[in-house]
Amino acid sequence: MATDQPRILIVEDHPLFRMALKTALLQFDPDVHVVEADTVSAMQAALEGRNSPRMVLLDLAMPGSCGLSALLHLRGQHPELPVIVISSQDDQQTMRRVKGCGARAFVSKASCMLRLREAVAEVMSGATWFPELDATGETDLPQPDAFEQRIAGLTPQQFRVLGMVTEGLLNKQIAWELHISEATVKAHLTAIFRKLGVRTRTQAVLAVQQLAVDKDAGADDSADDSADDSADDSCAANDS
Repeated sequence: MATDQPRILIVEDHPLFRMALKTALLQFDPDVHVVEADTVSAMQAALEGRNSPRMVLLDLAMPGSCGLSALLHLRGQHPELPVIVISSQDDQQTMRRVKGCGARAFVSKASCMLRLREAVAEVMSGATWFPELDATGETDLPQPDAFEQRIAGLTPQQFRVLGMVTEGLLNKQIAWELHISEATVKAHLTAIFRKLGVRTRTQAVLAVQQLAVDKDAGADDSADDSADDSADDSCAANDS
């Protein structure tokens, strides 16, 4: 394999959609080398490999992350790596938040493949691609707040542990999944709590839930309150 082949990492947990993205990229450039990841852990492993990708296509709704958390962490660990966000949450508020967090483009999952190729071409050339936002002429974007910056500062292993906490896994389950001891998990949690400025698992989960981008959770303050009580919230965790 030629070492100058462009490498693009697709981070998407649905196999059919991941295949569609790969097909679109290969139609755009048959020489591109596509790497696939179906979890945040797989994404991190691909980024830590010897041949790092030139671009990432990131689905916001990934196992092991909540809303903007994976984007924030990716930007914090690899600030030079361009990221195109792919999401079904395609309201302008989500686009504004994504752009404010450093993504180079946003493509709705409802878009045609031509728009994806347009976004990839623009980002490959060093530009950004947010046509829906550009049409409004809006330049005042929300910037990452203090908590979002703390998420960006977590190490890859700390981010994995935090993701499992938000999914409701207990310490012994996290230890089994990561092939580490429970004492190591507790040490990671202590470091995570210190970095995030929280004291308990519950506080950490509630703080991470604020990064959600789903319309029901992000529409207004009342939705934030209801999300805390919802058993179906995709970012909720069992703290027992």
